[in-house]
Amino acid sequence: MIRVLLAEDQGMMRGALALLLGLEQDIEVVAQVGRGDEVVAAALNARPDVALLDVELRGRSGLDAAADLRDEIPDCRVLILATFGRPGHLRRAMEAGAAGFLVKDGPVEELAEAIRRVLSGESVIDPALAAAALSAGPNPLTVRERDVLAAVADGAAVADIAAKLHLSEDTVRDEMSSAIGKTGTRTRMEAARAARLHGWL
Repeated sequence: MIRVLLAEDQGMMRGALALLLGLEQDIEVVAQVGRGDEVVAAALNARPDVALLDVELRGRSGLDAAADLRDEIPDCRVLILATFGRPGHLRRAMEAGAAGFLVKDGPVEELAEAIRRVLSGESVIDPALAAAALSAGPNPLTVRERDVLAAVADGAAVADIAAKLHLSEDTVRDEMSSAIGKTGTRTRMEAARAARLHGWL
């Protein structure tokens, strides 16, 4: 049996996926979580062969959780699931060690087959998303610019961002200005939205 951990923040979707995957004769969902910061503990407890991680998880993104699993349980293969196929998310998933990336609008049979394929050592990537990622180029934002924009997207003020990231307020403003320039936007909120849209955050 292929042991699967399922991380999805929407309870109904999580339950439906678990039910459908459970109908496969060779797949068993051994753990389910609704938050990204619960993934590693659940994986250490259940020891899954494959972890299915939604990109947008509360507490910690599926992309960050994928990197955590790579470091903590390297023999667990990770398959990222996303509602929207964003090239930046695909690049970050691959950098985090994910073995696959699928958009959620496919049939469950395709997901089950992807689970089998990543477990056998293959990489499984949505073809349209792979093509888009190749044409999109790399993420232009630095790690610090991404951290600042992520805090901006959460509505934090400059002083709060500076305190959270242990930076001066002038540095935060400089990083915002640089990110605005790189995203071709006019305000910090527009820059944060653009970065999210491209999958850079």
